[in-house]
Amino acid sequence: MEIPLFRKLHAEGLIPDESLRKAESLESQRLFSLHWELKLLLYLGVVLLSGGLGILVYKNIDTIGHQAVLAFIALVSAGSFLNCARRKPSFHWGKMAAPDTVYDYILLLACLSLVTFIGYLQFAYGVFGHHYGLATFIPMVLLFISAYYFDHLGVLSLAITNLAAWAGVAITPLHLLEDNNFGNEQVIYTGILLGWVLMAAGRLSQLQGRKSHFESTYTNFGFHLYFIAALAGLFIHERAYLLWFLLFAAIAWFLYRQAMARRSFYFVVFTVLYTYIALGYVVIRALDHFHDDAMNAIVLGLIYFILSACGVGALLIRLNRKLKTHDGL
Repeated sequence: MEIPLFRKLHAEGLIPDESLRKAESLESQRLFSLHWELKLLLYLGVVLLSGGLGILVYKNIDTIGHQAVLAFIALVSAGSFLNCARRKPSFHWGKMAAPDTVYDYILLLACLSLVTFIGYLQFAYGVFGHHYGLATFIPMVLLFISAYYFDHLGVLSLAITNLAAWAGVAITPLHLLEDNNFGNEQVIYTGILLGWVLMAAGRLSQLQGRKSHFESTYTNFGFHLYFIAALAGLFIHERAYLLWFLLFAAIAWFLYRQAMARRSFYFVVFTVLYTYIALGYVVIRALDHFHDDAMNAIVLGLIYFILSACGVGALLIRLNRKLKTHDGL
């Protein structure tokens, strides 16, 4: 029975004082869950272990030797994979429940160690030569296989990150990588295309019922990658920025309608914010034409940003009320 009910019955004289005191004592001693605290500690443990190994190797590489370091990383990765393979549930295309909480973090450690092993192998011995795409393609394939085989969203995120790295490295000419010229149009178009590919992959996984719970991860990465690349394209196309903005706004409207259809306030918020950034850039470019009256341009800009920020806030509050009871993410 709940404490308010005990107090009501006590006030009506239906239960004695001693029973009420015992109930209040038990309420104050009620246990609470440490589930998320323990998961956070496990995650930090995996990250700190990976980072600590990297620092240890960096400071003692001359005395330890490349072979010993590679052998140790390989043992950690292989042992972790073997442990997870023995304890994993039978594979199926639905959501597979982990046998315990530690299992997820052992698998994460295995995948991080695998990526570290391949990266260190390339760094120490240059086994892939100047074919940098292979150094990202191989771990990408292994991570995707692991994500589906073990059904792990964290590993899927690592795989998608490697996919983005592989696409950027494989499609971008070598001289752009050496010059760190990531504002090049080729990189931007790659990001836009990859964003749509990831969103399509998420939709396809949901329609086919094959790891449909991966859909949100695919869509989340693709959504942000597309908008960031599209904003970069808007910023670098100084002459055709209005055309870019019109195309940006049209696609943003389409994604907004999709977010409303899936009742996801999360995607609605970011669609509005990305569009607000793009519109702000266009307004700044328009005010930049006031060369003869810079003070008025500054004042107009301040007024615009103050009023528009209030308008965006009011819009988001209204949309939140509309979708509050049906938020999909």
